[in-house]
Amino acid sequence: MPSDQLKIASWNVNSIKVRGPQVLDWLKSSETDILFMQEIKSMDENFPVELFTDAGYDIHVHGQKSYNGVAVASRIPLDDVRRGMPRLDDSMEDEQARYIEVDTHGMTIGGLYMPNGNPVLADDGGVHPKLVYKLDWMKRLHAHAARLNQQGRPVVFTGDFNIIPEARDCWDIGVWRGDALHHPDTLAAFRAFSYLGYTDIWRAFNPNAIAYSFWDYQGGAWQKDHGIRIDHVMANAEASDKVLEVGIDKTPRGNDRASDHTPIWCRFRI
Repeated sequence: MPSDQLKIASWNVNSIKVRGPQVLDWLKSSETDILFMQEIKSMDENFPVELFTDAGYDIHVHGQKSYNGVAVASRIPLDDVRRGMPRLDDSMEDEQARYIEVDTHGMTIGGLYMPNGNPVLADDGGVHPKLVYKLDWMKRLHAHAARLNQQGRPVVFTGDFNIIPEARDCWDIGVWRGDALHHPDTLAAFRAFSYLGYTDIWRAFNPNAIAYSFWDYQGGAWQKDHGIRIDHVMANAEASDKVLEVGIDKTPRGNDRASDHTPIWCRFRI
């Protein structure tokens, strides 16, 4: 990788304990500088840190037992690392580990694992608490993204957004209508986030293409290419101007014992 470029990637690894060697192999072969991982399903102290540090990567973990959890593997120096999405007020508690943020080369990059939000409806017919949590989390993301965007520096958010932005981002949108990943309230919140000035970089570079980042383990979804695009790189104007290339690497999804997600990556000028 040229010294004036930075390659970042995001990957929902669906258990770092299971997928650690696969992740490291991909990191090396892809020449990625910073990898944001989601759904590591590991406490900080149980993360296989030495697997990565022995290969020359610094590891920063924001973990949670059995569920969720995010981490960063970096082969370049980071100026700062912050864990957890800022709260809207002091009364808001959140024990779920879903966000980690770094500063490097004048950029701020946030790695996120957005709540799924399903089921949508509670037994009484009202909105289920899980969808409420997702929408509240998106409000926090919106507020944080707005604050960062006022600083005049490149800002990027990448990760598993658990959002299907458009019908063409799914093999059959009829299957997903009403699901929290394509719910009207979810889409409205995502649009509000993009209206702050954050661009879906993969779609901007591939306006007419069809590609997916997730294939379920059930029903032969991978073999049938029944996928959805829910992993994204969202960049503000200052960061968008620095983008050289973006892609989704399908190859790891074909591995034995693969994650149901595959990496998305973006290369920037620095």
